[in-house]
Amino acid sequence: EEAYKKEYAFLVAQKKALETRLAEVKKESKGKIDEAERTIANLQEKFIAKTTLSERKAQSLTDAERDMEGVKDNSGLTEATLMQAEATLEKYGYKAAAKVKPYVQLESVYTYAAQTLGTLDKVRKENGSFYLEDGTKAEGHIIKVGNVAAYGISAKYQGALAPAGEGNYKLWKDPVGDFEKKLTGKEDESIAIFLYESLDKEVEAKQEKSALDVIQSGGSVAWVIVLLGLFALVLVGLRISFLKKASVSTDEVTTDVSNTVRHGTLHEALERCGQYRNATSRVLAATIRNLDRDREHLEDIISESILHENSYLDRFGSMIIIIAAVAPLLGLLGTVTGMISTFDIITEFGTGDPKMLSGGISEALVTTELGLIVAIPALIFGNLLSGWAENIKNDMEKAALHVTNIYKKSKEA
Repeated sequence: EEAYKKEYAFLVAQKKALETRLAEVKKESKGKIDEAERTIANLQEKFIAKTTLSERKAQSLTDAERDMEGVKDNSGLTEATLMQAEATLEKYGYKAAAKVKPYVQLESVYTYAAQTLGTLDKVRKENGSFYLEDGTKAEGHIIKVGNVAAYGISAKYQGALAPAGEGNYKLWKDPVGDFEKKLTGKEDESIAIFLYESLDKEVEAKQEKSALDVIQSGGSVAWVIVLLGLFALVLVGLRISFLKKASVSTDEVTTDVSNTVRHGTLHEALERCGQYRNATSRVLAATIRNLDRDREHLEDIISESILHENSYLDRFGSMIIIIAAVAPLLGLLGTVTGMISTFDIITEFGTGDPKMLSGGISEALVTTELGLIVAIPALIFGNLLSGWAENIKNDMEKAALHVTNIYKKSKEA
């Protein structure tokens, strides 16, 4: 028991020593942790400051690079401007100085350009040559109006000049008469002028296209549309002649036959109908032959007679309407084929030359135009003539009923 007590006391003392040591270690650790946290906070502040400084330096570097690119662009623009100016002013006697700073050279170019403009903005006369319409070259004088127009004078020819390419002139197609007197004020008349931008590229006179050229530019579809239009025109003419022949003297034949029927001479009325020989007379003849039948049967005979005349009155009407409907579709077909050919040209040669594309575009637009030119009149005339035919049928029915009513009244009397 004493041994256990001693052992217990030793363990209690050892526990107290360990607890004291633990408290000291915790205190020491807390101090180190606090110091480490302060160190970390200081390092974080320094890191943020360094990061901010780095971002500022990067932004400054980006701005400097952008400024450098701008300087390079301005330098390239300045060089391009100088090269263009020197090339333009070279033909006016300008010679660029060697090994001169760019701003000095730029100032020299602008000064010389201002002096040149002061010379070119006047009317001046120079010795020179120009080409005639047949391609021959004529020697003489050239009166230049600023740098935008010129007139040529030779022993035999004179007139306004147009650019012929590569700095040359050619005589324009419109003569101006004796413009030397006009320029000096001796003749109080206006002077035709041809304005140009430069003499580097030749200016060609616009050629007036004939109707045949326009149709030819539309391709094979355009010719089909034109042939359909001519065919529709022929059909309209024939239909007008048929309807005019059918409607001629409708009132006259109705009045004549009605008077004859009123007096009860049906045989004479049939002879009168035979003299006129038109659609109304044929319907009236059929009506007169059956006047003694009951009214319901007689009306059926009149309707049958009018239906019999329909084939004559409606002749070519549906064909004209069909052409009016088909012509725009053919124009659309030409548009599609023209665009296909245009894209084929683009695929093979690119879009560098607009003249190569104009053929397909012209075909596309011309066929559409021709289709509408054919369709619109065909539709208008087709409907008008159909209305005219319906009016003729109505007149025939009215005439037949009028004769029937007269006969019934005279028979009742």
